[in-house]
Amino acid sequence: MTTSLNLVADIGGTNTRVAIADGKVVRPTSIRRFANAEFSSLEPVLKQYLADAGILAVEGTCVAAAGPVRDGVAVMTNLAWTIDGAQLVRATGARHTAILNDLQAQGHALGHIAPEFLRPLIAGPQQEGASMLVVGVGTGMNAAPVHNTPGGRYVAASECGHISMPVRHDIDFRLQKFIEGHGPHAHGFAGVEDILAGRGLERVHAFICHEANVVSDLKAAEIMAALAAGDTLARKTAQLYVRLLGNELGNLALIHLPFGGIYLIGGVARAMVPYMQEFGLTEAFCDKGRFGDFMKSFALFAVEDDFAALTGCAAFLTNSRRD
Repeated sequence: MTTSLNLVADIGGTNTRVAIADGKVVRPTSIRRFANAEFSSLEPVLKQYLADAGILAVEGTCVAAAGPVRDGVAVMTNLAWTIDGAQLVRATGARHTAILNDLQAQGHALGHIAPEFLRPLIAGPQQEGASMLVVGVGTGMNAAPVHNTPGGRYVAASECGHISMPVRHDIDFRLQKFIEGHGPHAHGFAGVEDILAGRGLERVHAFICHEANVVSDLKAAEIMAALAAGDTLARKTAQLYVRLLGNELGNLALIHLPFGGIYLIGGVARAMVPYMQEFGLTEAFCDKGRFGDFMKSFALFAVEDDFAALTGCAAFLTNSRRD
């Protein structure tokens, strides 16, 4: 056993991926997935991983959490876990630990992702060294700007998935009012995550069905299956969803000016990629009035590397270590 190894983990709302890294390079054969519902916290996940691998301790541990990180403590947004450095030390024996927001980890992965895992969605220039933006759409929704500075890469945390949803047309306003009171998770506010994350897609479909006087409670996977089968209501759902996604991506582009590119990640976004151009993603992204031409300054890609957050954790741990 050697302690020159690093352990990295990507903690989502449903699953946690864990792997071993040598410097910035994640060992592909070491990646394992754990169902969060089977564990009370992250600590037993990491302990089981190391025990199964026959590793007693690692030199460094960096984890990416789907939730806000404040003062070195992560509180999961869609999971009843709280994660701090003491847990990481107890679980792994690491001398160096770090906790990142999952979008921050994705930001640190940029530049280390193979080109074949980047699918162009909107063509545009990419200015070398300029700011970039990572947008995650999966169990939750969030975004993080990526800045390359003389002191190293800085990826700013945010919780922009909980700002108000974009309202551009009458149907958007009706959707907003519907979501404010629909379902067991309604809280009187329609945020971006409430329309774009996995449960958001379900709410948008419920709204489309409501407008058609049809009762439906399909889950996200069922909606995507219906869309693939050509179902009319599923297609209307996807059309509205893609427009709202494009509108919000355009908002974020204007806020952060990511001339180095926008990178879209997450399972829900990936599932919708085949329909984005058909349903007008580029038009919705550029729908900014007199700034429509300016929106052509940004390139948009879908990241199709499932393990990019692990790579980002490895890169951050390596770049930030001071022995």
